[in-house]
Amino acid sequence: MSDVPHWNPKQALDRLREDGREFSTLFRHGSLEVEFYKPDKVDRQQPHSRDELYVIASGSARFVLLGRECLVQSGDVLFVPAGAEHRFHNFGDDFATWVFFYGPDGGEGA
Repeated sequence: MSDVPHWNPKQALDRLREDGREFSTLFRHGSLEVEFYKPDKVDRQQPHSRDELYVIASGSARFVLLGRECLVQSGDVLFVPAGAEHRFHNFGDDFATWVFFYGPDGGEGA
């Protein structure tokens, strides 16, 4: 086993099952917080206080950010500024994403 901070989607999904939640925090360092998120049928998240990046781990979905929409799929990267309304929809059971929160409350552009 390596001491290097390292996760793969299977490990992250196992952690979600252990936690019994749709998201799990895997790592924190400074302002960086790494989570894994797998919504169950409906994305109920609310705007967050910090900037975030999503890296789609598996599946596909429609993503809405401030009224603009796009198709996302495995490997895509999304930026969401702090406080912005956003949501995934039309995703299947295989959809999951890495989430990276960073910076101060209010976002780096505040």
